[in-house]
Amino acid sequence: MPELPEVETIVADLRPHLAGRTIVRCELMFPGIVRHPEPELFIDAVAGMRIAGLRRRGKYIFIDLENDVVMVVHLGMTGQLRLVDADAPVETHTHAIFTLDSSPSGRPAAGHLPHEWGRDQLRYRDPRRFGRLLAGTEIELLASKTMPLLGPEPIDPDFAPEELYQRLRKRRTSLKAILLDQATIAGVGNIYADESLHRARLRPDRVAGGLSRKSTQRLHESLRHSLETAIANRGSSVDTYRDAWGQIGGQQEKLLVYGRAGEPCFTCGRPLAMIRIAGRSTVFCRRCQR
Repeated sequence: MPELPEVETIVADLRPHLAGRTIVRCELMFPGIVRHPEPELFIDAVAGMRIAGLRRRGKYIFIDLENDVVMVVHLGMTGQLRLVDADAPVETHTHAIFTLDSSPSGRPAAGHLPHEWGRDQLRYRDPRRFGRLLAGTEIELLASKTMPLLGPEPIDPDFAPEELYQRLRKRRTSLKAILLDQATIAGVGNIYADESLHRARLRPDRVAGGLSRKSTQRLHESLRHSLETAIANRGSSVDTYRDAWGQIGGQQEKLLVYGRAGEPCFTCGRPLAMIRIAGRSTVFCRRCQR
């Protein structure tokens, strides 16, 4: 599943190419991918609207439109959001196509060459159909419960170790389960939970509420380091993730524990163990993580 670094990469790729353009037409090949409002109303809500900007919140892509309307894209397990030429072949499992007008003033976005202007369809593809599209004001989406309340962003400069400590101190469940809880911390999934806990030298099944401030400080630092490093490497393509141009990321080559069960720990050489926590496969080192 694309997590914070992968979604951040896609948003950064798309932002200079979409901001200021208008969605001329919206086509839904699989209307069931729309979770709010009804598909016909979704089309009416986004077609003809100018894109004011793009941002990320947790694992969600927010495409800000006019009149406080936002189109939200969640990539689920296998979702891909790409900007392509209108005459490019439509791949199987493409569920939505948003046709855009030309670049503002007929000029390329800053920093991009003229041969790149031709990308004028935004396509959403999702083989497993676990993703979703939403449209409405943020208040409407929260009220409909199609958009959940999200916790703080772990890479936000204002997110301090003490806030993380306070969020953990009364929780009696495991650290791994807490990191996967989007209401506690937004954007972390299976990959970066395992990586962050390994860097922090903390067992994933350790009770969250038992962490000291010193251990919480290590976890806070490892979360930020793991996520920012992955962003710099354009995400982890361990399965189906691709960026907005269909290219793979590079972080999968640098993962310390995720997907490496049974292989030697890079620190101590002991084979990495795997257990299941919160229904997810969890890889860690029994010697290095306490």
